[in-house]
Amino acid sequence: MSDNLVDIENLRIAFRTDEGTYAEAVRGVSFSLGREKLGIVGESGSGKSLSGRALLGVLPPYAKMSVDRMQFDGIDLRTASPKLRRSLRGGRMGMILQDPKFSLNPVMTVGSQIVEAIRIGNHHISGTDAKKQALGTLEAVHIREPERVFALYPHELSGGMGQRVMIAMMVVREPDLLIADEPTSALDVTVRTQVLSILDELVTRRGMGLIFISHDLRLVSKFCDRVIVMYAGRIVETLWADRLEQATHPYTRGLLSCLPSIDGALDPLPTLQREDSWRGADL
Repeated sequence: MSDNLVDIENLRIAFRTDEGTYAEAVRGVSFSLGREKLGIVGESGSGKSLSGRALLGVLPPYAKMSVDRMQFDGIDLRTASPKLRRSLRGGRMGMILQDPKFSLNPVMTVGSQIVEAIRIGNHHISGTDAKKQALGTLEAVHIREPERVFALYPHELSGGMGQRVMIAMMVVREPDLLIADEPTSALDVTVRTQVLSILDELVTRRGMGLIFISHDLRLVSKFCDRVIVMYAGRIVETLWADRLEQATHPYTRGLLSCLPSIDGALDPLPTLQREDSWRGADL
């Protein structure tokens, strides 16, 4: 039996085209995750978020998925019943989505949504205790005046505040696996550092596994333990985060060369060159 929290082998996700054929968006992705911080980087459309959604079981119904192995803590997710998958989602598995405007319920207050998340996993907790826990979580993600924010509706939140509320809803349950899809994209540098410290503390104290999906190579290299680089639905390279500069694949090298340096030359940044050969021999 594997000691990994997550094991995925040969994950493929395809979508039907107007011509009636299927176009693969994820092409044979395989990776494992321990009690660690795993970063997944790549440009938009590379299959990062789809891979995370497949693991959580929230792909759209029109997606066609196949996988040779998909396990979470010894549970075979391919054969797990819908009831078991629902109990895992939001409990032992959570996902912070990129845009809170489309994730938070617009007709429920922020507080009622966090309290609902708390009470789903603990039916015996009183409303008063659940509210106290929710307010404490809002404070933990550095929201000022948590009592006031508790009573607000999602449309009354700024983008950064909405993202912090989403993070609070996911971490309040202290899941075993958290998939964070660009969780800090709408946060300023100071708040981003504070939120990352919360996630880091959960991994260290709770022994949580974290999949951190991002476009920010520098952030991932400093925050994560390992980094997976994806291009056109494939994993092209896997590296230790602190050795990202030692990348050998031309796509990863291209991404690194496009990063600006404060003490670098004033010449225009290079343009990333893409090659069809990076996609794999079957294309």
